[in-house]
Amino acid sequence: MLTLDALDITVGDFHLSADCQISHGITAIMGPSGGGKSTLLSAIAGFIQPNSGAISYDGKPFTDADPGHRPVSILFQDNNLFPHMTIAQNVGLGLRLHRKLRPTEDQSVTDALRAVGLDGMAHRKPAALSGGQQSRAALARVLLADQPIVLLDEPFSALGPGLKTEMLTLVRDTLVAVGKTIIMVTHDPQDARTVADHVILISDHTAHPPVPTEALFTNPPAALRSYLGDS
Repeated sequence: MLTLDALDITVGDFHLSADCQISHGITAIMGPSGGGKSTLLSAIAGFIQPNSGAISYDGKPFTDADPGHRPVSILFQDNNLFPHMTIAQNVGLGLRLHRKLRPTEDQSVTDALRAVGLDGMAHRKPAALSGGQQSRAALARVLLADQPIVLLDEPFSALGPGLKTEMLTLVRDTLVAVGKTIIMVTHDPQDARTVADHVILISDHTAHPPVPTEALFTNPPAALRSYLGDS
């Protein structure tokens, strides 16, 4: 369980508060542009330090930990694949940033690539892969990093609807199946309805506690109706 305990975040003139618990599975974060969705992810990842409050996972606080020492993996919009490295080398960064992989770890890379449907593509460079394949490679790296919390900052937004749905389903099949807590920023209500167990709605500078997805869309609050009207 990820706990955001009376979290208060300020960036310039922008303010966001969050006080909630996020369970295993997929939780979507929705709200208007500029409302604070990515800001909340940045605070969990450690790129922004909150003014007050605490962040913990399963009772272990990590509010003051450096980004590299948090139980968190992140998948960004641009996938962050290094163009001069092979796909296997890029994926291997999930295990070791600066050292050569051991033979057993090479096998782990192979297994991760197979899990996301990239078997046989280990020695290709990112430029030789399609956009969807690059997303799969980035997902394999997250899978290999094996952190309990995975943050998705709209990593599939540039993909077409069918391929995006395929990638979201792959996230569920590969990450939720092994017990990860996934927090997914999205502008698209259909993304949430496709795979999210819960939704955090951000409005009026507040990240509201998660609500079961279908219950939220069946009886949407005024803030969600306003957002859907603008989407």
